[in-house]
Amino acid sequence: MESSAASPTQSAATSPSSGPQYQPLYKQVQQLITQYIIEGRWKAGEMLPSEFQLADLFGVSQGTVRKALNAMTDEHILFRRQGVGTFVSEHTLQQTLFHFFHIVADGGTPELPNAQLRGMSKIAADQRIAAALNLTEGSPVIRIDRLRAMHGKPCIREEILLPHALFGDLHLLPELPHSLYHFYQQQYQVNVHKACDRIKADLANADDAAALDIPPGAPVLVVERIAKALDGKPVEYRTSRVRSDDFHYLVELN
Repeated sequence: MESSAASPTQSAATSPSSGPQYQPLYKQVQQLITQYIIEGRWKAGEMLPSEFQLADLFGVSQGTVRKALNAMTDEHILFRRQGVGTFVSEHTLQQTLFHFFHIVADGGTPELPNAQLRGMSKIAADQRIAAALNLTEGSPVIRIDRLRAMHGKPCIREEILLPHALFGDLHLLPELPHSLYHFYQQQYQVNVHKACDRIKADLANADDAAALDIPPGAPVLVVERIAKALDGKPVEYRTSRVRSDDFHYLVELN
């Protein structure tokens, strides 16, 4: 860890002014910790310095640090181990299942399906892809084509698009793991923090019918997802075409 860091008050003083910009001190500390995670100073699964050390690093009270850490724990950016310390959250299979995967077999319980990689390539972003990933049209992106199955039955046809600038030569790998968000985090230091899903009904096209073993024209769910990193920038654009005869999209609200 570096021996010095800009304090929240210093950061606020040097930021460009465009009107009132006051934020509570703990929010400023929260932003600094988030920036450190984005920069890779504290990686997924690593323990943060103690509250006392963080207070000294940022020039604030331990109470302010504690409030910032509590807020980040509530947002699942950090997690605590009783009697040990505070850690940067990792995308475990369990977390991915309950926070980011919502397709469930009728009469079943949530589970992560297997994924069969059908192809990867580097392509130029068209207008649709560029808009979703906040890129310039023509920018290089990585395209992943996968088929997912539960209980031996194909259920989801996926197209996943990633900014090449963040993921380099991922498309040259021979295989990918079933759960990608943990892989993004560990191999590319890309932390998926939130995702927005848009769901609509459609009819199966010829590719859907062949991949999902359903008749052409059968009803399917189309789930379009834009996943964003800690800094709010889009890092993944995913389209899932889901057979709807035996599967549904489940959301629990609380």
